[in-house]
Amino acid sequence: MWVNSIECQRLQHEDDSSLHPSKSMTIPNTPTPISYKDAGVDIDAGDALIERIKPLAKKTMREGVLAGIGGFGAMFEVSKKFKEPVLVSGTDGVGTKLKLAFEWQMHDTVGIDLVAMSVNDVLVQGAEPLFFLDYFACGKLDIDVASAVVGGIAKGCELSNCALIGGETAEMPGMYPAGEYDLAGFCVGAVEKSKILAGKDVKPGDVVLGLASSGVHSNGFSLVRKCIERAGSDLPETLDGKPFKQAVMEPTRLYVKNVLAALAVHPIKALAHITGGGLLENIPRVLPEGTAAHLVKGSWPQTELFAWLQKTAAISDIEMNRTFNNGIGMVVVIDSANAEATANTLRDAGEAVFQIGVIGAKGKAASVTVA
Repeated sequence: MWVNSIECQRLQHEDDSSLHPSKSMTIPNTPTPISYKDAGVDIDAGDALIERIKPLAKKTMREGVLAGIGGFGAMFEVSKKFKEPVLVSGTDGVGTKLKLAFEWQMHDTVGIDLVAMSVNDVLVQGAEPLFFLDYFACGKLDIDVASAVVGGIAKGCELSNCALIGGETAEMPGMYPAGEYDLAGFCVGAVEKSKILAGKDVKPGDVVLGLASSGVHSNGFSLVRKCIERAGSDLPETLDGKPFKQAVMEPTRLYVKNVLAALAVHPIKALAHITGGGLLENIPRVLPEGTAAHLVKGSWPQTELFAWLQKTAAISDIEMNRTFNNGIGMVVVIDSANAEATANTLRDAGEAVFQIGVIGAKGKAASVTVA
């Protein structure tokens, strides 16, 4: 795994004798040799990166890994603790948050974002993330930058008990501007067939719990960047007790371990990862037809970061709730009898939990209301 992709143009030498018959007896000049490195791809740098990655990936290994780095494909054996395992897969990127990582030279946490966006999605079906693969593409490989990024990926996997068992490093001259790269991540998890969360048992009267986000996470950054552009040099020094740039770039929260622990002891009916589309468009994805989530405005605190974004761009409440997570990164739906116990379990594990609404009949209103 983690090898350089070959992206080069075939060089063709044309003997000009076909165009100039009179010169057909002229011996052509010997062309100057061109190496792959001359074409912009440094295989040695790619090999050096792999050596740096190996110890990072090793720390993420877990039961089930049969073959990881070094082969043409990674192998994983699903644990026999699953009687009827169903595999759940997810893939995502980091989006335009990367533009700020380039500008501010903050590369060590976007890898956590990459992992979180996929493992949190897999979690929503009740699945335990098993293994993760990454794709890192750039125009010219900077070993230090790539190592920082993959270090974040490994950290995210370690915190999610998810094995980083493979990936691809693609150095493609001319495809990306200097100093820029792109990321993609792929996660596979497993869940017992009988325990798949599909939201089918959600009914009016159930409680909606919200787990606090760590910040903007990895969605809405095109609007975040517009806010920063509008503010110009008039940026706050700190937000929520952190330096401004750190507050903006705070990585996506990993909910895996704490939510899996709660799932093991509480009859959670549905989960929703609040990503692109915010609260208004993600919660309906796990609601049965005819039901709606009625959220209570002000039932969770607005952080300084989201308050600054809203004020700077005069963003409406509706736009805040359909563009950003707006302070809630994961939603839990549970019956009212078990809501408080579930919230306490999650709080004891370190989550900030708020009761943000209830499930009701949909009627003619939207699938999610905030009032």
